[in-house]
Amino acid sequence: MGRKGAAAKKDKNLKAEESEKRGGTTVENHHGDKDKTKTKTKKETKKPENLMDRDREGGAAKEDKNVKAAEKIEKLIVFSLAEVAAKMDLSDLKEFLDYGRRLPDMDVLRFYFYFEKAFAQVSFPWVKLFKETPLSERIDFPLSQIPTPLYQLSVDWIKQAPIELLSHIVLFLCDRILDHLAQGGDNVRASYRPRSQAGHFVVLAMVLRCRPDSLIAVLPSLRDKDTYQGPDKLPLIVWMMAQASVGDLSAGLYSWMCNLLPLVSNDKCCPQSSDLVLQLAEFILSRPDALTILVKGGGVMEGQRLVPLPSLKILLRLTFPAPSARVEEITKRFEAIYPSLKEVALSPERAGGGRFAMKNLFAFALTLTGEKGNPSVLTKEATSIAIRSLTENIDCFEHWDRLYMYYPEASVALLKKLLLLKKLVDASPSDTLTVNKIIESFRRKNKRAIAKGGANCSLYKEADKYCTLISKYCTLISWRLFGRPTLVTAGVVTAASAAASFAAVAAAIYSL
Repeated sequence: MGRKGAAAKKDKNLKAEESEKRGGTTVENHHGDKDKTKTKTKKETKKPENLMDRDREGGAAKEDKNVKAAEKIEKLIVFSLAEVAAKMDLSDLKEFLDYGRRLPDMDVLRFYFYFEKAFAQVSFPWVKLFKETPLSERIDFPLSQIPTPLYQLSVDWIKQAPIELLSHIVLFLCDRILDHLAQGGDNVRASYRPRSQAGHFVVLAMVLRCRPDSLIAVLPSLRDKDTYQGPDKLPLIVWMMAQASVGDLSAGLYSWMCNLLPLVSNDKCCPQSSDLVLQLAEFILSRPDALTILVKGGGVMEGQRLVPLPSLKILLRLTFPAPSARVEEITKRFEAIYPSLKEVALSPERAGGGRFAMKNLFAFALTLTGEKGNPSVLTKEATSIAIRSLTENIDCFEHWDRLYMYYPEASVALLKKLLLLKKLVDASPSDTLTVNKIIESFRRKNKRAIAKGGANCSLYKEADKYCTLISKYCTLISWRLFGRPTLVTAGVVTAASAAASFAAVAAAIYSL
């Protein structure tokens, strides 16, 4: 019995273990009978799945994965621009550019993408550079780090590209740089692509320097579209114009006159923006032989007015403001650059349109001279521009004859100035006779206006006094130029009467 009992107990234990493995247990009921009762194994209760939580967790995991990948790539961007540019294979670039000629509509974009890929791992903190350095120090950025053979091969290819495609790439690159700025600039998020802006700046500088006319083509867009407005975007726009001015001073100055100068006249323009705009003008005028180049003509703006009349008006108001509107530092800097800009504005070679353009310049100055409410210094300067237009272009006298009755106050100021400056002494005989003819026309107009009376009657009386003196002066100068008595509208002049008349006219002039 002992062995049977032990065997039965052992068999019972084995069955119990097998039952536990199958998920059940063997127990005895209260009657002592063996009863097998199945029990559930302990398992963690599973919560219902929340799809929004799953998406959130998945998105976070994905974002974390992207950030880690971007950080890994970011660690690779440790090269300098000069280091990468020095290792570029010129033969590979040449082969790439030659192949691109088979795709004329895409070759400029392919050129850009080549450099974007080449400089993808370049550290390029351009926003910091623009903030911490003056314009004169960053104008050569980034091309100063590009080897000359690489630069020359590139610009030789760019010079052959159509201007339409180049102007498109200028705006395309400008947009991409500004987008990078909007995303954070040097602190842009790690997932932004392309991370390095080196390729953008290198290609943009190359295009603007060797084809500055590409900038001229996009000036209306840069001026009118909101995309390019704001003090945060101005440093890039000024840098672009500086690149163009390196290639062609006339393109740089024209861009400054059309797009930047009007910004300074805006009451909302901050001092930092005004300073940056003036830095560019000062840089352009400081270039070797700048005034000669800008006055004599040539370049991409040959035969065109570099200083449009609306811009000239802004320049005059900024240089000659009312005492109460004077901003000392800014006004002094405008006063320093104004004489050079005035020479460019009054240059016949840069007037654009020949005689017609000079007549427009005279009419502009005459109108500004007669405007009421102008500061006296501005009126004086406008008068001097009108006088210079008259004395350097005889056609302006004839134009004045047409405008005389519309601007009586301005005409009186010009007539008085002509007498005081004695500008007609060096006139040629034919020009002197033309002037005398116009002055006699003025006198007839004066007499009719005086006879009618009216509010301007006193002005026409004063004008007639000056016209009489100028007419006599022209008669005397005509006699001196010809060296003998000459018939003019005032009558026959003899040597004796000429001497007496000259003394009388001189006394009358000095008494003014």
